[in-house]
This record gives sequence, structure tokens and C-alpha cells, in this order.
Amino acid sequence: MWVFKGPRWADWNVASWVPIDHIPAPPQVAKWCRQDFVTPIAMSQYGQAMLENVGIEALYIPHGIESVFKPMKRHKGITGRDFIDIPNDKFVVGMNAANKGISPNRKAFGENILAFSMFAQKHDDAILYLHTDWMGALGGIKLIDLLAAVGLQKHQYKFIDPYLYRTGIDQQTLATIYTAMDVLLATSYGEGFGIPTIEAQACGTPVIVSEFAASTELLGDGWLVDGQPLWDAPQTAWFHMPSIPRIVEALEAAYERGQERSQKAIDFAKTYNADAVYEKHWKPSLEILAQRSVERPSA
Repeated sequence: MWVFKGPRWADWNVASWVPIDHIPAPPQVAKWCRQDFVTPIAMSQYGQAMLENVGIEALYIPHGIESVFKPMKRHKGITGRDFIDIPNDKFVVGMNAANKGISPNRKAFGENILAFSMFAQKHDDAILYLHTDWMGALGGIKLIDLLAAVGLQKHQYKFIDPYLYRTGIDQQTLATIYTAMDVLLATSYGEGFGIPTIEAQACGTPVIVSEFAASTELLGDGWLVDGQPLWDAPQTAWFHMPSIPRIVEALEAAYERGQERSQKAIDFAKTYNADAVYEKHWKPSLEILAQRSVERPSA
């Protein structure tokens, strides 16, 4: 929200669906949300609490996902393992994370990939599937360099086809990819929400996430990874750096569990179904916004 600057904003009633992925709420974000023409809507309970901690009242509406996300072995006759070209006898650790930003690299590719390389030393049947841009073309890092630096060989990782990644993959196919994963590795420095965490669990895939920000409340089945504070100077607030040894421990626990779908994860993800979120959160919030627009007409 800190990017919204200029006097004309005050002419309108503005509802800001705001991600909070630091502690405390970054000062510039809080400054925006505190203005009398802004109604903040937190994406997570964590974000709502961070705003309340600095005296800002906020509504709460989480993201929702479509019902297409469910255990799906095939779509148009193709399995998820076929689509990502990984044999069924491999243990697949998947990451679905945007490769954006260098300092900090919020999705913690360095920590996650180093942890996987340590895990893979004991498990030659493990493969890291990376559903992201390997070149860093969107302002990220060159993941090929990182993979080489931690000693991973080409047979130990697989990227999504870059052309398909850029042109778009339909949700049904994405559901088969999540179903093909044995665990989603999604620790990061901070999440305003974390949609892949819910999508993967809806498909029965347990998750490994950071014990920080929105990720903690999105864990239905899987493992929380602790860590240490990381100062984010541009935002003048703290991120969370996940512990590499704890990620390795979580990967080992996931490996011991095996390749079964998790009904616990599926049931938990249903609470974030788009229709359920609309009924429980959007409808009452829209009524509040409508009333505020009557009380304070836009210029």
C-alpha cells in the first residue's frame, strides 16, 4: 500500500485489501492505512493483528481458491507426473514461488534449495520440482547458479517448461501438478497470504511453511519451520529467515510419511473455498463498505 501516493486519493473512499508480511506492520503501510478515507482489509488474521497493534482497525477477508483444486491424478488424459516429466517412483518436493527480488529474495530460494540439497544426499530418489522462472527474468535470481552452488545435479531437479509458465497453465493442470507433489516446500521470509499453501493442501499435499506471518494460520497438515529475524531495511520492519536445519528435518518427516494424500489437508483447505469465503467474509464486509460510502460520499 505504500506505493499509493498523491493527494487525489483522498477524493475517494478506498478499500485496501492489504498484505502484511513483516513484524511490525511496515510504517509506510501503516501510514496509508491510517488515513480516514481508507478502509483496510487484512488478507490474514496475522495482518489484522499487526494493524491493530499500531491502533488501526481493519476488516479481515482471506484469499479463496476455486473448487477445481482437489486431488486430481489426470487432466485430459495426462497425469501430473507426466506433465512435469518425473517418474512415479520418485519423491517429489515441489516449490511454486515467484522468483522476484534479490535483496531480499522473499521466497527464500537459497535456504530452501540448500536444505533440499542436504536432504537429497541421503535420498537419491528425491527430486526438486520448481514451478518458477529459472532465469530471474522478472527481477529475481538465476536459480541455475544456485542449484550448481549447492551441488545439485541435473537429474535431481526439474523446472516447469518456461514457455508454458509464461503463457499460462490452466487450473486443472495445476491441480494435477500439486497432486503429483509429495510435499510442498514453501518456507519464505514472509507471506501476506500464501495461495499455493492452500491450493496444495486442497489437492491433498502436506506443506512445509515458515512459522511466521500468514503461513502459520494456513497450515492444516504439514510442518512449521522456525528461524530468526531478518531486517528488511527498505520496509523498516522485520522478515523471518527460515532455519535450514529445521527445513531438512521437515523434509525428512515428509519423506517418512510417504506419498499418500492427506485428508486432513483437504478438509482444512475447504475453509478457504471461494464460495465459503464470500459468504463468511465478503458479504458482511461489503455491507460495511456500502454503509461507509453513504457516510462519506466520494468527491
